[in-house]
Amino acid sequence: MRIWRKDVTKMTLIRVVSSVLLLVLMQSGALCARRFRGGRNPQPRRSPPPPTYRADRGDTTESFPLDFTAVEENMDNFMTQVKNLAQSLYPCSAQKLDYDMRLNFLENTSVTCNDGSPAGYYLKESRGSRRWLIFLEGGWYCFNKENCDSRYETMRRLMSSSKWPQTKTGTGILSPLPEENPHWWNANMWHFKCYVCCVGLCPTAPVISFVSLLYTGGYAFMGSLIIQEVVKDLLKKGLENAKVLLLAGSSAGGTGVLLNVDRVAEMLEGLGHTAIQVRGLSDSGWFLDNKQYHCTDCVDTASCAPTETIKRGIKYWGGMVPERCKQAHEGEEWNCFFGYRVFPSIKSPVFVVQWLFDEAQLTVDNIQLTGQPVQEGQWRYIQNLGTELRNTLKDVPAMFAPACLSHEVITRNYWIDVQVKGTSLPRALHCWDRSLNDNRNNKAPPKGCPVHLIDSCPWPHCNPTCPTIRDQFTGQEMNVIQFLMHMGFDVQKMAQQQGMDPSKLLGMLSSGS
Repeated sequence: MRIWRKDVTKMTLIRVVSSVLLLVLMQSGALCARRFRGGRNPQPRRSPPPPTYRADRGDTTESFPLDFTAVEENMDNFMTQVKNLAQSLYPCSAQKLDYDMRLNFLENTSVTCNDGSPAGYYLKESRGSRRWLIFLEGGWYCFNKENCDSRYETMRRLMSSSKWPQTKTGTGILSPLPEENPHWWNANMWHFKCYVCCVGLCPTAPVISFVSLLYTGGYAFMGSLIIQEVVKDLLKKGLENAKVLLLAGSSAGGTGVLLNVDRVAEMLEGLGHTAIQVRGLSDSGWFLDNKQYHCTDCVDTASCAPTETIKRGIKYWGGMVPERCKQAHEGEEWNCFFGYRVFPSIKSPVFVVQWLFDEAQLTVDNIQLTGQPVQEGQWRYIQNLGTELRNTLKDVPAMFAPACLSHEVITRNYWIDVQVKGTSLPRALHCWDRSLNDNRNNKAPPKGCPVHLIDSCPWPHCNPTCPTIRDQFTGQEMNVIQFLMHMGFDVQKMAQQQGMDPSKLLGMLSSGS
């Protein structure tokens, strides 16, 4: 009887989806006819600029954004077939749809970017979807008037909205294309663009006192306030009906997720929106307060040690940290800017994405990977960094940590290609999403759907799915062996350390083992 009911439910679902699909296709066909008869040619979708030193992973193709998120349990294959059918039958497939996010400014004009220009965000709405994704963009930081002045002159777009374009195209987890973004393609997407010193590393004081506390050296630091004001704005645009709100961010924006996810959850709960499930996704924001390879004077953002940067910055920004973390580190609140220290105090579910050999971490640790091959001491330091990161991540229940030399991933067009133990990042996020839903419904977690994924191999790019590395002088792609040789890798010594024959080690590297 149970099997019969399951089959009936599945057949009913198929009929419903098929009917809706047919109706949508008929309506879209009529819309296409109107466009061909009298409308002007739509503008082609702009391709995102390629990474500076990594190979592109191929162009994407158009698809029709239907919302199939209501399908439950093991219907993934069926829904994939339905989406493929929709794409093949869609009459407008020859045209490019408008997938751009559009610029909006906050209603509360007293909350601003660093230079006092209006704080804003980019929004792409997905009608009917109850999932919302808020993304905090990274972009380094500044921690005193001198390097903030320099930053303002050389990277003004990170501190001012005065020249922001009216539209922005999303990539990676912000892409509306299911082939590039398998599980979040049809979410309502919000991209915050007041950048790091408004969000990522500058959580701020309560609204009632921001005028006196937040302007230092002519700059405003209102990151947390802007997040709160944006959430208020989005409640009027449909967020109040959301089922899931994912607060995501990369680099310093990833640190901003760790510092603000509970604050957003508590704010929504205080406003009576208790049904919205707030979750966090922190990409490349899990920095270590470790010792530098070579200690240097704290002159600028590149040379200053991580701990000294935050100690100086938190005073300059007038920064505040989550209350529970503050209580755990009273008098040394700067600790809360480091992922492994703030994470135990976070109540909201958070998924951590972190390269084991993070380029930004190595930069602040004074390891330079350009020019001459690294020395033996540097190579040992890099390997130890991977070990340290593994140790800090071992108690994080949901995580994805490839042994790659890189920085940021969730908004890259190759984010679907990187795997850990045979599982891609989008798949791991989908498993995490399902496990949270199953927990709420008192169901057993899905089998064969891992959410704790960390590489165990010991050196950079030992994972064969790592992003492609290019020689910064010749522009040529490097395979794993070429890259390790460039890094000063000693095959004989490494084989001895691993207890194996050098020829066997070379064979493993060549095959991507």
